[in-house]
Amino acid sequence: MDADVAILGTGTMGSMAAWRLAKRGVSVLGFDQFAPGHDQSGAGGESRIFRTAYKEGAKYVPLLLRARELWRELEAETGIPLLTLNGGLMMGRDTTPGMVNVLATAESFNLDHEILTPRQVADRYPVHRLDPGEIAILDKAAGFLKPELAVLTAAAQAERLGARLMRYTKIRDIEPDANGVTLHSDNASWRVGKLLVTAGAWTRNLLVNSADDHKVVRIVLAWYVPKRPELFSPEAFPIFIREKDEIDFCGWPMVNGTSVKIGRNGSHGIVADADLLDRSVDASWMVRWRRMIERYLPDLHPHPVRIGAYMDGWTASGDPFIGPQPELPNTFSMYGFSGHGFKMAPALGEVAADLVTGAKSNFDLSPFAIAKSRYTSSVPRQIFVP
Repeated sequence: MDADVAILGTGTMGSMAAWRLAKRGVSVLGFDQFAPGHDQSGAGGESRIFRTAYKEGAKYVPLLLRARELWRELEAETGIPLLTLNGGLMMGRDTTPGMVNVLATAESFNLDHEILTPRQVADRYPVHRLDPGEIAILDKAAGFLKPELAVLTAAAQAERLGARLMRYTKIRDIEPDANGVTLHSDNASWRVGKLLVTAGAWTRNLLVNSADDHKVVRIVLAWYVPKRPELFSPEAFPIFIREKDEIDFCGWPMVNGTSVKIGRNGSHGIVADADLLDRSVDASWMVRWRRMIERYLPDLHPHPVRIGAYMDGWTASGDPFIGPQPELPNTFSMYGFSGHGFKMAPALGEVAADLVTGAKSNFDLSPFAIAKSRYTSSVPRQIFVP
């Protein structure tokens, strides 16, 4: 055996799984067609949101609380700051599903939070404009992460602990059997005991039997220059998520010293092939977003200075698939995090380590189980990567 565990994809989830496995003394081989820290999929863009009062539901809160502990553990092990907790504003009508969930999770788990009226928002955070009937919930344990640096840091720490990471190595063929898994690149082969697939947007390419309700969606982000920079510093401007009828968008403070990142939540189109992501953005898109900026964040210049297109795996429910891969022995996978998995990545890396080593998990993974019924036609014995 070349290793106890192979990890296919050492981006967000794979780097964290490598770190947690290597820390247990498990021998790890990681493969990536790029290198940890790349911005070709969902982990780019300088900042990602961290929050605990969770609009996606209470089942995620234990994972988030553990993730916060592990982010701090990774920082302590490496001396590299990754997580800034400057608060998070969730804004909208208190009757929307997201706002109901935020308040319910905050109260159920006794999370430090505060409900703010429009007047209080105007006094504390004057850059925001709330409409009549809206409120804000301040999640005091929210903030932002540095995604590229976080992935690179976890991967480097995994290597310090003994993991071997194969950069710019594309696996072409995988053969799982009752005794292990054989992986082939163009010019080499490896034999391992277990395989963990954490390939993000490329999962549909790698696992031809991946769930039929798992799609790859395009994500667009834009950066705007403040008219009054002091109002958008991390100290003054918490991360935010806003639900307003057809408008559902989020934002980050000025972490690069120049601009504020804004994103519209949800899909900006289906990506048929992760290798062919269209990273260009049509000018008509900028016109639509200009109206949103002018109405709700008028202290930003309404024309972006930078635009980026990324992608992520999405599921119909918004919940990921985590577990053994049906009908593929010794093979496990984690995918379909639907744009909100990064903040939980260290805890999910721990979950992955439990899965592949047979250890009992501290989390209820039943909502994320990979059921055979979700799959399309019969599963071939081999997995071919185009």
